[in-house]
Amino acid sequence: MKEELIDVLDENGIKTGRILPRSEVHKQGLWHRIIVVAIVNEKNEILIQQRSADKDKNPNMWDISVTGHLSAGQDSLTAATREISEEVSVSLGYSVEVKDFRFMFSYRKEEKVNDEHFDRQYYDFFILRQNGLTADNIRFQKSEVQAIKFVSINELNMMREKDLLVNRDECYDELAAYLFRI
Repeated sequence: MKEELIDVLDENGIKTGRILPRSEVHKQGLWHRIIVVAIVNEKNEILIQQRSADKDKNPNMWDISVTGHLSAGQDSLTAATREISEEVSVSLGYSVEVKDFRFMFSYRKEEKVNDEHFDRQYYDFFILRQNGLTADNIRFQKSEVQAIKFVSINELNMMREKDLLVNRDECYDELAAYLFRI
């Protein structure tokens, strides 16, 4: 399989015009963009996924509904729609449209994963409200995800306290504030 190509950004989040393979972007610690999507059902439960044991970063940890890199030339909404169709699909003939996403905010973060992997990422966080979803009617990409479940914000916070979740505190805090506003 051909490796995903990524737009390299400058420290202000602006495209530099350089496009490199994902592994090279991480190896060199170059800035790039990621999408993070919280899928919330009508009970205000959040879909979370347990990352595959084969993932190079945060294997076996629980994570927010969907995350992913923007491929070269993509905007965040297109990437969010693509990642949902790749990682999580609903067996009811369901599709997600760009208009269904609510943009919450962007932030940047730097992290050294190991000597060969540096994350310098801009995150665009979205919430996708979808009624009628249950863990039973969702299929997931087994190479990316090993389990899924819906949790309340209280359960999510307990998982955060026990370090069972990938550290996305900025997103979890905004998600909690959003759920308490509605």
